[in-house]
Formats: sequence, structure tokens, C-alpha cells
Amino acid sequence: MKNLPTYLAAAVLAIFGLATLFASGAILLDLFDVRETQGNYVPFIVFTNFLVSLLYLMAAYGFVKNKFLALSLLLASLVILIVAFAGLWVHIWSGGLYQTKTIGAMAFRIIVTLGFAVAAYFINKKSKSHGNNEVRN
Repeated sequence: MKNLPTYLAAAVLAIFGLATLFASGAILLDLFDVRETQGNYVPFIVFTNFLVSLLYLMAAYGFVKNKFLALSLLLASLVILIVAFAGLWVHIWSGGLYQTKTIGAMAFRIIVTLGFAVAAYFINKKSKSHGNNEVRN
């Protein structure tokens, strides 16, 4: 049971990643005519979420197999999201169309990603102190 936090973090991150992959993929590929229901979505934000969802899934695997990989992927995701969020503000200030909920969703995604990165840091740190950070097959 000492690995419970690791497996729990991996499972929650995988679910979050799959939900993000489905939602952003459905918009990008116009599955189920979902674009019509989305209003003024910002395409580069949707693509960013799609990209980050793939990183989330790899990081979920990394939680179990290689804690440092998980941390690295989550930090990369965080940087990508922050850059995209800054781009969203430029888009908004330039008069681009957007939905207000996009701002909240991006802020939420950044906070959640930061939370997972902090968890990965502490799980990685704990794993290193126990000499248990090698890649397992």
C-alpha cells in the first residue's frame, strides 16, 4: 500500500488526460458535430489542450514507471499551458472572438497541472530517498 499515492495520482491524471483528449479531439475532428455547440472556441487553445492531454497520459504512465519522466512531462505541460494562456490574452486584447468560460477553463487546467507537478515532485523525492527511482519493466 506504500505505492497507493503514486497509483492514485496516475489514475486521476489518466482520467483527466482521457477526458481532455476526448473533449479537445472531438472539437478538432468535429466528432458528433460538436463544433456547432462550442460557439466561439479558440482553435490554438483547443490544439494546446489536445497536445497537453497526450502529455498527461504519458505522465500518468510515468508516475508508475519513472517518476522523473512524470515530473518532466508535467512541467513541460505547465509551460505550454502558460504560454497558450498568454496567447489567449493577446488574442482577446486583439479583439479575437472567445468564450468567457475559456479563461476559467485554462486557469483551472494550469492549477490542476501545477498540482500534479507538485505531487510528482514529492513522489519522485520520496522515491529517490528510498532508492527506488529506477525504470521498472
